[in-house]
Amino acid sequence: MNANVLRIGTRGSRLALWQAEWVQSRLQELYPELTVRLVPISTQGDRIQDVPLARIGGKGLFVKEIEEALFDGRIDLAVHSMKDVPSVLPTGLILACIPQREDPRDALISRNGRDFSQLPQGARIGTSALRRQAQLLYRRPDLEIVPLRGNVETRLRKMEEEHLDGIILAAAGLKRLGLMRLISACLPPELSLPAIGQGALGLECHQDNGWVLKRIAPLHHPATALTVSAERSFLRRLNGGCQVPLAAHGTLAGQTLTLTGLVAGIDGRCLLKETVAASLSQAEELGVHLAEKLLSKGADRILAALDIRPKPLGS
Repeated sequence: MNANVLRIGTRGSRLALWQAEWVQSRLQELYPELTVRLVPISTQGDRIQDVPLARIGGKGLFVKEIEEALFDGRIDLAVHSMKDVPSVLPTGLILACIPQREDPRDALISRNGRDFSQLPQGARIGTSALRRQAQLLYRRPDLEIVPLRGNVETRLRKMEEEHLDGIILAAAGLKRLGLMRLISACLPPELSLPAIGQGALGLECHQDNGWVLKRIAPLHHPATALTVSAERSFLRRLNGGCQVPLAAHGTLAGQTLTLTGLVAGIDGRCLLKETVAASLSQAEELGVHLAEKLLSKGADRILAALDIRPKPLGS
C-alpha cells in the first residue's frame, strides 16, 4: 500500500461518482498530502438493465464486484448507497463509516408538476422498487405501475419515451445531482416509507485496515449510523432483499430512537405497518423487535408467498 494514495471503488453512474467524489473531496480537505483516486467498477446490477431487480433476485447486485476489488487489493475503500448493501457483509469487511444522511424520502416527478393526490385516474407511474409499487397501489389501486430500471438520466428519458404520468426516485439522489427543480412532490413516509438506508452512504473496508479506518473516522455521523443500524437489523431479521416489498425508517428525538417498518404484498392489497421506540443504546434490538411484531401480525404469510423465510432469532 502506498501511504500517500487511497483508492476508492465506486459504481460508474453519475450519482455513484458524485457520492464517491464527495468522499474524495472531504478526505483531501482533511489530508492535503493524500492522493485519493476513484476506481469505477461495473456491477451486475449496472449491467442488467432490461430485467426488474426483483426478477434477478439475489443480494448485493450493486456491491459484489466492488467488495471483490477490496479483497483483491485493487481498492482500499468502497463507497456505497446504503440501500444497496445487503444486511450481512462478507467476513473481514465492515461498514466503518456512515456519513450524515441526506433526505431519505421518495420523490415524485410528474407531468405538469402534479402531486400524488392530483394524479389522474389510471395514471402510469414508473418505478423499479416493489416497495414503492406496493405502497402506491395500497393508496391508489387504480394506478398502473410500469417497471423502470436505469440511472437517473435514463429514467427521466424513459418517462418521456414511454409517456408515463410520473416516476418515483429517491429525493437524495436528485438533490445530490442538483435536480431538485424536477421534483413535483416529496412523498411523506406516511405515504411511501423509505427504503432501508435510503439517503445514507456506507464506507466499507477491511476490518483490520487501521490506515483507512483512521482516515475516514471524521466522516462518521453517529446519529445516522444508529438509525441505519436499526433499519438494517429489521432487514436482517426478515431476510429481505430487493425482491421483497418491505421498508423501515428510523428517526431520533433526544435519546429516543423511533422505528417504523412495513411488509406488504406486491399488489398492495395487504400492507402491515408498525412503529416501535426505544433508547439509542437499543438500536439493533429495536429492529428485531419491530420485525417480530410484524411477523406476529401476519408478515410471515406475506413473506412465505414470496418464498422468503425470515432468519431464526440469533442467527
